[in-house]
Amino acid sequence: MLAVRDQRDKAAFASLFDHFAPRLKGFIMRSGTGSGQAEEIVQDVMLTVWRKASQFDPARAQVSAWVYQIARNRQIDMIRKEGRPLPDELNENPESEPDASQIVALEQEAGHLKSALTKLARDQREVIEKAYLGELTHQEISSQTGLPLGTIKSRIRLGLQRLRHELKDMR
Repeated sequence: MLAVRDQRDKAAFASLFDHFAPRLKGFIMRSGTGSGQAEEIVQDVMLTVWRKASQFDPARAQVSAWVYQIARNRQIDMIRKEGRPLPDELNENPESEPDASQIVALEQEAGHLKSALTKLARDQREVIEKAYLGELTHQEISSQTGLPLGTIKSRIRLGLQRLRHELKDMR
């Protein structure tokens, strides 16, 4: 993000886009937005990231928090434009930004999750990442990898059990 902000680096932006676009689409779709509209919002969000990169301040927020806040605002704008009621999870006071302790807690949780993911067997980690970060269905993972559907489901189940065990102290 700093390369995009400071040098208008297109390759760095392409990496940001590749990283955030599928995650943003899943984030947006989980609140009931259709696939096509979610893609439109993601395009708009990433264009905003490029245009407003100079406004990014790493002292105020992580890149992901900044990008997701833009996405949330775009989604709310789109819903209001259509005259639909806001889903409860989006219907927050816009002035209620997370405080530093919430941000630190989220960063710590993300760190624990990353650490736990690295402890998984490679085959389990790959299918979990495809399912949860890549937003692919089990069938899509099976088609993509050539593995039987039952194998995909077993790896996900076993990987999630291991993650639960690794993360049990966080509760």
